[in-house]
Amino acid sequence: QVQLVESGGGLVQAGGSLRLSCAASGRTFSRYAMGWFRQAPGKEREFVATIDGSGGSTYYVNSVKGRFTISRDNAKNTVYLRMNNLKPEDTAVYYCAGGRGYSTSSLTYDYDYWGQGTQVTVSS
Repeated sequence: QVQLVESGGGLVQAGGSLRLSCAASGRTFSRYAMGWFRQAPGKEREFVATIDGSGGSTYYVNSVKGRFTISRDNAKNTVYLRMNNLKPEDTAVYYCAGGRGYSTSSLTYDYDYWGQGTQVTVSS
């Protein structure tokens, strides 16, 4: 049974930084892409970042490019999202997702496992 457990959310002032972590278990971690999505109140879940199984390929939504960095440590079965220069519009519940395959994807359809979510709140 695949499990994804996020941690690292919290309250931060605009311009601050946070690092989210997602620990995975239940399958061979390095064979699958991982992604981060977020959902703000009253809005649909949106793609944030994705990384392929090896960590060699990444892709971001335009609104976070240059501020967020996705990475993974396959030895620790963990994926990270480093978030710098946070803005109030980044406030959301952030979800870690496990891909169906090896390659990156921005589509929720291409992910079959989801974490419980971690709240990120950015104050102005």
